[in-house]
Amino acid sequence: MLLVLAVGVLLVWLVYTPDGLLGKADAVGYAVCHRIDLRSFHLGERTLPLCSRCTGMYLGSTLAFAYLWLRGRGRAGEFPRRGLLVVLGMLGAAFAIDGINSYLAFFPGGPPLYAPSNTMRLLTGTGLGLAMGSLVLPGFNQAVWKTWRKEPSLESPADLGLLLVAGLGVTLLVLTENPLVLYPLAIVSSLGVVFLLTCVYTMLVLLLTGRENHVEGWGQLIVPALAGFTLALLQIAALDVIRYALTGTWSGFAL
Repeated sequence: MLLVLAVGVLLVWLVYTPDGLLGKADAVGYAVCHRIDLRSFHLGERTLPLCSRCTGMYLGSTLAFAYLWLRGRGRAGEFPRRGLLVVLGMLGAAFAIDGINSYLAFFPGGPPLYAPSNTMRLLTGTGLGLAMGSLVLPGFNQAVWKTWRKEPSLESPADLGLLLVAGLGVTLLVLTENPLVLYPLAIVSSLGVVFLLTCVYTMLVLLLTGRENHVEGWGQLIVPALAGFTLALLQIAALDVIRYALTGTWSGFAL
């Protein structure tokens, strides 16, 4: 029944969202991002599915998950050590400061601390994404697995340094604005939205059903993960419907 529901929701969403792979990516971004043209990078004349800040955030979180898996921390259930948490907190603070600074620029004569730019939005968004991935993964492992590893997701300054370098590399790739680079990154950033929401809802399903810390293998994770995916897709679809009803367009908000 859950599989039928998931397939049904997915098919309805696919039918009523814009055509093409980028159109579907736009519909995902439409549910979580303002997609303002001036605050987004472009694939030719086409706005990316997510604004510059959200592009960085979801690419960063996806990169963090991939990095930690490749480093053998796929089931690490402890949060980074205190010193590393301070650095991750600074990344979050930079995101908040740049967000406030950009918001002040909305108002005529507003007093921004510095000139807002898509480059800074992308950098601070990526930083927050890296922090999110480094924190969500151990939280997910603690909530899901019966035998998660008692090791931190990030073990040392060098570990964090490598992740930051990788994040800077992804940022530089976006800044090239090369269509051959931006196209796959646009798809990955949108899939990052679905992936992150699925992880969160999977944890929620396990907690609400009293099945946290009961999963022993990937086979036992299929049903709660499918439920998490269905809830994530329902949230995206609901927000798409609400926003389209209010604006009558799939485009981003106009300044």
